[in-house]
Amino acid sequence: MIGTDPITAWAITTGEAGMRTQAKGLARAVADVVVEKIVALRAPWSWFPAATAPRALAGLSAASDPVEPPWPDLVVGCGRRSAAVVIAIGKASGGRTLTVQIQDPRSSRDAFDLIVATQHDPTPAAANVIKTPTAPHDLTAENLAAAADAWRARLSALGRPLAGVLIGGPTRRQPFGDLRAKRLIEGLRRLRENEGVGLAITPSRRTPNGVRALLGEAFAGDSRVFLWDLIGDNPYRGILALSDRLVVTGESVSMISEALSTGRPVEVFDVGSRRHEAFLERLVKEGRVRLFAGDPSPPPMGGSVDSTEIAAAAVRELLHKRGRFGAVRAI
Repeated sequence: MIGTDPITAWAITTGEAGMRTQAKGLARAVADVVVEKIVALRAPWSWFPAATAPRALAGLSAASDPVEPPWPDLVVGCGRRSAAVVIAIGKASGGRTLTVQIQDPRSSRDAFDLIVATQHDPTPAAANVIKTPTAPHDLTAENLAAAADAWRARLSALGRPLAGVLIGGPTRRQPFGDLRAKRLIEGLRRLRENEGVGLAITPSRRTPNGVRALLGEAFAGDSRVFLWDLIGDNPYRGILALSDRLVVTGESVSMISEALSTGRPVEVFDVGSRRHEAFLERLVKEGRVRLFAGDPSPPPMGGSVDSTEIAAAAVRELLHKRGRFGAVRAI
């Protein structure tokens, strides 16, 4: 640290889990004190393009977290619906607060100090835009080690090799019904039957009940399969830390990015959207992931990819160059 004053940051999102992870992860990688703010705009502010809503702070819904002075040194937003609030904070602070937006806001791009977009995103090149291979996240060596300690006894009973299976949910354009679930189950059964791979499966709260029921029926009584029932502590980080290989459903860029940050071999089941298709095509071409079809042989090791640190380095450089805060992390 240079100086003694802590760097303060807000992570601004509308509450979607993947966006929260990205905003908090980048903010925590840079700042000493991070506060999460969940926000929403009420009508008519919500009718405007996300990054151009006028006087957005006046349009916050009653359910939003308070957004008021003292302003932080840094604000990190994620998702287009948070963009108007990030811009408004920058203006309200008189430009003192550094404004960082994860994902292309699609408009008013010059209103941000920095935009962090993945390489598949068609964000135009600009001085305030950086492209990263994957999305930022909140995984660290420390929280993964703690999760490994917490889950080692439970997951070690599944034996080796161990495949971690991270399951999300439907999207607007990609349903997650029985047919899709059965294709996933068929592939997982091939891992069990052909290679004796143990399975640690964690659905998310977005996973349809019918999909979870099919998984439970398919592996009932198998002592080498763990299926989280959504009760108690979430094994997600423990599975990331302890698995030999990872299978991730393709609708979540955040989950894929987190899986790749571990350095484990990663396979992706299905594609979530056309934008995700471009994301996955690049990762497959680079040899970082393989599409999942139940191939018992392990996928290639693509190496760890940590876009959080790539983005954090860019934020630290801005703080350092501007020299307008009492404390700046050494670069």
